[in-house]
Amino acid sequence: MPSARNVLILAILLVAAGSLAFATGATVIDSDADTVADGDLEIQPTDDPNGQYAYLNDDDEIAIDISASNPKIRDPSFEGVNVGATGVIDSILEITYTGDQYANVCIGYPNESVTFIADGNSVECGTTNVTLAPNQTVTVGLNIDTRGATVGAQLGADEFSIEAKIAEPDDATTVTAGVSTQQIGGGDPTTTVKAPSDNRREFTGTDIEQGDQVRFDADRMHLADGNVTLEGIDLDGVRTGSVELDAVGNATPFGNGSALTAPTTPRPMAYLRVDHGFAPDEVDEMAIRFSVDRDHLNATGTDPDDVTFYRQTDAGEWAEKPVERVDEEVVRVMGLPEDSVHFRATTTDFSTFAVAERVPRFDVTEAAVAPEAIDPGDEAAVRATLRNGGGAAGERRVTLTANGDPVANRTVALAPNETTTVALAGTFPDAGEYDLAVAGADAGTLLVGDPAGEGSESDGTDAGTDTGATADENARGGASSVDGGDEPGAGSTDEPGAGSADDPTEEPSAIDLVELGGLLAGVTLSLAGIALVRRLQRS
Repeated sequence: MPSARNVLILAILLVAAGSLAFATGATVIDSDADTVADGDLEIQPTDDPNGQYAYLNDDDEIAIDISASNPKIRDPSFEGVNVGATGVIDSILEITYTGDQYANVCIGYPNESVTFIADGNSVECGTTNVTLAPNQTVTVGLNIDTRGATVGAQLGADEFSIEAKIAEPDDATTVTAGVSTQQIGGGDPTTTVKAPSDNRREFTGTDIEQGDQVRFDADRMHLADGNVTLEGIDLDGVRTGSVELDAVGNATPFGNGSALTAPTTPRPMAYLRVDHGFAPDEVDEMAIRFSVDRDHLNATGTDPDDVTFYRQTDAGEWAEKPVERVDEEVVRVMGLPEDSVHFRATTTDFSTFAVAERVPRFDVTEAAVAPEAIDPGDEAAVRATLRNGGGAAGERRVTLTANGDPVANRTVALAPNETTTVALAGTFPDAGEYDLAVAGADAGTLLVGDPAGEGSESDGTDAGTDTGATADENARGGASSVDGGDEPGAGSTDEPGAGSADDPTEEPSAIDLVELGGLLAGVTLSLAGIALVRRLQRS
């Protein structure tokens, strides 16, 4: 086709606040749209807030007016564009292509102050264009720069055109503004990608030969806002003439699915659902290309090497799939966005997927206190065995509590599936019963002193001292082997003279049975003598 038409007249007159106004000279097909290019292009205001700057004038032509003269702007304080200002006004017009072939569309208006843009890129002829498939739409806005202009200056009253021409096969590679993507090449599969929304893509591949690879570009489809995005999907070993895929992303689990759960307790980052319109055995493998924003990784403390990918099976279980990080040099050579870290996961099955982070998970598998009874002011130790059951190395601060109050803590570092034993000791000055726990795991009950007030002091002291010395010595010996150093054994009495002044004093005494018999006989004689004396005194 090519087709071009002078359809818009641009007039910009800057006043105190500035103004911007221009209009089409095209005939409208109804009350809402203007048509150009032999009726193959329809132009109309968008439904977005900035659509108020476009309207039908008295000649039934589409006009763009960013000034106080715009009848749709009812704010009396609005005057227009400031002199010396720069800015972007997105989503003013929609251009829809209604032809039956792909077309390159551009807007011709060489002016340094006003640039027509779509998806942030210029769509002015001579620089770039937007390629539209039949019945596809692109949204157009303005980039305005009034620096250097003066109040009352006429920036433009020139006509400019909207041009459309049939796209050659090799040129029909992309459609701007996230509307769709098209790849057509001689002998290669024809692929079409439609983008109904930021988090959805509709992929279609045709003209596929036996064993072909079909590659779809998703143009950073949102999986979790803009933090996790889908770059594309590749199908290898395709054995059918056409394929269809629908991809939807979500930051949370889908309504008909379940949240990511796995023995290593990964942290879900985003979800992806892929529906397909072909038999699974008609494709050998699917590669899913995705990326994660670097700032998001830094903000969440996520190591890129810990990013992984899961698939939900037909039974509802989650299985980890192979995933590799794209080398930084490959990212540079391929021109991929360097503000993200790029990954590639592979699978032979289609389903619901999850992007996740491998995280450490510390479990206390065993914990016990020794000794279980001590005197007030003595120390008791808890030995605890910990295991990292997560998918990533990490460290954790482990706390010993007594009746819920912190007593001691230690930082433990473990690789995945690694186990270690640590000792946590504390001094208990007050008598009572204490429920001990390590990282919330029960470690037993500790008895300090005689909380019931029963029993002699000496009995309690003897029992406490004996039990404490032996058990504390054993516990400390175990802690040394784990932590790499021996702690002083305050309760140890292995060497002579090691006891303190408070230890019980042992009195010298040595009496055998023979000597005991003589002693009893002497006591009997003495008592008899005393009785005789008392009788003699009475007589």
